[in-house]
Amino acid sequence: MNYFETTMEETTVKIIIVEDNDIIREGFELLINSMNSYEVMETFSSCEDAIKKAVKLDPDVILMDIELPGMNGIEGTKKLKAMLPNTDIIVITIHENSDLVFQALCAGASGYMTKNTDHSKLLDAIDEVIKGGAPMSTNIARMVVESFQINQDSPLSERETQVLALLSKGKSYTVIANELFIHKETVKSHIKNIYFKLQVHSKAEAIEKAQKNKFIS
Repeated sequence: MNYFETTMEETTVKIIIVEDNDIIREGFELLINSMNSYEVMETFSSCEDAIKKAVKLDPDVILMDIELPGMNGIEGTKKLKAMLPNTDIIVITIHENSDLVFQALCAGASGYMTKNTDHSKLLDAIDEVIKGGAPMSTNIARMVVESFQINQDSPLSERETQVLALLSKGKSYTVIANELFIHKETVKSHIKNIYFKLQVHSKAEAIEKAQKNKFIS
């Protein structure tokens, strides 16, 4: 083996994918393996399966879905990061809400991308995270910035703010519950508290008052 071949092997970025959708998982694998400097070592459809083999595989990067059977991707990220502190985890999901972004980052994720991201952007994200960056889809980065512009004197709790923000986007109670991983009845309870704190009597009034006072972006 010559020096060039040895160098290439040493610099290959080792990746594992945790994604329960077969088509998406296989698509990511084909895309990543098309690059000489990347290698998908193994793919998994659940966090539980990934956790069993992660230490032995010792990947440089893990691509992690959030909505998975059994353990969700945020809890999986937390456990895998504890096991592999030097591994970068990029969350790739359909969900676009600030709560999940912050939960993922607090769990140890180094980046957060949405599944509608252009394929070239995904490869760029892997390259960026290897170089020490924190890649985010443009819309996610904007959401993070906007979250810091919210009025800090809001009477609403963090969860109430999240619920109202999703409500303002036309999301149903069921969708909000699914996105925040809470029960539908809990959503209704938060909305009741929102009405009381903002002294309003309807969803439209709550959204209008919250936006006017910058309680939500």
